[in-house]
Amino acid sequence: MSEQASSTGPGPSIGPQIRPSARSALLPDPSPRPIFVPIISVDDHLIEPPDLFHGRLPAKLADRAPRVVEEPGGQQVWVYEDRTYPNIGLNAVVGRPRESWSMDPARFDEMRPGCYDIEARVADMDLNGVWASLCFPSLVAGFCGSVFSGSSDPELGLACVRAWNAWHIEVWAGTHPERIIPLQLPWLADIDVAAAEIRLNAARGFKAVSFPEFPAQLRLPSIFSRAWDPFFAACEETGTVVCLHTGASAWAPLPSPDPPFELLPTLFPVNGLVAAAEWLWSGVPLRFPGLSVAFSEGGIGWVPMLLDRVDYVLRHSASGTESVAWPSDLLPSDVLRRNFWFCTIDDPSVLALREHIGTDHIMAESDYPHADSTWPDTQAVLGASMGHLPESEVRAMAAGNAARLFRHPLPEQDDWRPPERRP
Repeated sequence: MSEQASSTGPGPSIGPQIRPSARSALLPDPSPRPIFVPIISVDDHLIEPPDLFHGRLPAKLADRAPRVVEEPGGQQVWVYEDRTYPNIGLNAVVGRPRESWSMDPARFDEMRPGCYDIEARVADMDLNGVWASLCFPSLVAGFCGSVFSGSSDPELGLACVRAWNAWHIEVWAGTHPERIIPLQLPWLADIDVAAAEIRLNAARGFKAVSFPEFPAQLRLPSIFSRAWDPFFAACEETGTVVCLHTGASAWAPLPSPDPPFELLPTLFPVNGLVAAAEWLWSGVPLRFPGLSVAFSEGGIGWVPMLLDRVDYVLRHSASGTESVAWPSDLLPSDVLRRNFWFCTIDDPSVLALREHIGTDHIMAESDYPHADSTWPDTQAVLGASMGHLPESEVRAMAAGNAARLFRHPLPEQDDWRPPERRP
């Protein structure tokens, strides 16, 4: 979903108050789904709980921390630096009747608790047969921390990034460390500080960082400028995976001024295609051959075409140009297969080309709790698209590749089954 903010003033601070009618609007809990194969979802989201920043900022900044307020009409929104960030309805629709889905801001008591409560999230993962999850933030932070990095007060913004990361490693990932892959937000406003934070956070257990796929769209140095090299060096050194989530840079390939909403999610894969091409030709994976770059919510349908096209371009269109810098004996397609990782939510027709893409670099996602999510039927979706494939390949794409990339444990039992639903 796109990232938005408005400029209304703050109201009184609140917690996730529950109205009597709100929970009744949710569907009954689904039954636990049969397990086809253990799954690690590399693209899910969390909805930041109202108490995330409580006690996690320096005392002098505490009263300026992001907070949830109730507006006239009963809407709940985050307020930060006099701007509001609603929980867009389509960002938290799992468990709600489809006829209730909308872009209207959602209250916490209108969401399944698994959106913002880690115990409830793990229970929902159990229902869905998802062993582990990598969770991106929501709009108050921006998918890559862009809200905080763009703060009017950099000291406050950096404190918010550190607070978000502290909550994530202590609560979201720390409560059930075998079930959540720790993902940090970067400090984009100062590259040297960002690199230092990567090293500090790696020592704390973080395995990944969410980064803008097009930093220039956020008025930051472009991926071609080499300005980010100290940051990428820190990621390579620590084994921190650079995760590029579609939409993190607030850019979409929408050439017309009046498209219907449906066009935006239809074109999510185009973001992935453009980002992969930029990152490849930037030379970043050549300068940092040990760097891993993972694409989220872009699908894999475009990958075979890009693999063919970049090699053709190097041999033809780019021949003889001074702008081409490809000081490598490897083909561009070889570098794509080495450094880049891709995830699928439902691309059944493209799996016939999985060996061309690289079966060992394809991963799975469920996108909980967004409107694109396959919850609670992620097992059935993967079974329908992959059930006819060799078991070793299915296990690799469903969980094994992600476990290897993020250095995360797989279930101890080969026939893992989730426990009974937690109370």
